[in-house]
Amino acid sequence: MQIVRGLHNLKPDHHGCVATIGNFDGVHLGHQSVFRHLMEMGAELDLPTTVVTFEPQPREFFQAASAPARLTRMREKLQAIQETGVQRVVVLEFNRRLAAMPAEAFVRELLVEGLGTRFLSVGDDFRFGRGREGDFDLLRNMGKEHGFEVENMNTYKVDADRVSSTRIRELLTLGDLNGAAQCLGRPYRLCGRVAHGNKRGRTIGFPTMNINMHRLVSPLHGVYAVKVEGIGDKDLPGVANIGNRPMVEGDNRYLLEVHLFDFNQDVYGEHVSVEFVQKLRDEQRFESFELLRQQIWRDAEQAREILAVADNP
Repeated sequence: MQIVRGLHNLKPDHHGCVATIGNFDGVHLGHQSVFRHLMEMGAELDLPTTVVTFEPQPREFFQAASAPARLTRMREKLQAIQETGVQRVVVLEFNRRLAAMPAEAFVRELLVEGLGTRFLSVGDDFRFGRGREGDFDLLRNMGKEHGFEVENMNTYKVDADRVSSTRIRELLTLGDLNGAAQCLGRPYRLCGRVAHGNKRGRTIGFPTMNINMHRLVSPLHGVYAVKVEGIGDKDLPGVANIGNRPMVEGDNRYLLEVHLFDFNQDVYGEHVSVEFVQKLRDEQRFESFELLRQQIWRDAEQAREILAVADNP
């Protein structure tokens, strides 16, 4: 899959495609359905499929403090899009210039001059351009003028409920990992690189991998039974805490810490994927490290049972 970063990197050989535009956070079943339809149109017109997305997402630019938690950071999003078979992704930096661009200029520079779009699929509530002045009707009218067809995305439902990134965030926040997986079409995972921590877990018998999530907030909070991919040739079972470090003195950093069962290898710098299997409990503070140790032991025993992992004799 080809990745093009920015309007300025569009070349003549990118001209001529079928396209869709959106955040595509989570790359859920609804997004996957749009991509499949786009690829069908691309095959019919003998044109490549192009997904246009933004980094940061527009709400993160305009409302950084109150933007919703991301389901996927850009690396995870691109990997999930690639798995659908899409041929090209254009990543637009959402900055002051893009936010101030008139809607008609956005269509001309990106869809007409940059991509030579022949077919475009967007949601009927899609808004774009300065002050969100552009809408579906403007796209359709400019499409008639410049020779591209505009189609509105069909709503995708699971059990009569509309699949959306917002719904998946709500399910994850409630601890409904099965419901989220049904909407995503896969278990929910977070990816990141193993970083050095303060190594206090070792002092209480539970060494942890500290995983850099590259995000300020996540829809998940609490303690989970997990499986970790990326170390060796099989998934490794463990227990994870995601949120603020539950230590006596308090630590406001947002972290993902994973304790792998019966594992003592040095994996600093490794890039891993953490699959969340079942929520065990919410976060809590402890009066002492001994109380914390006792709770982690109980969490580990529960996670072993869920993951069918025997205790190491």
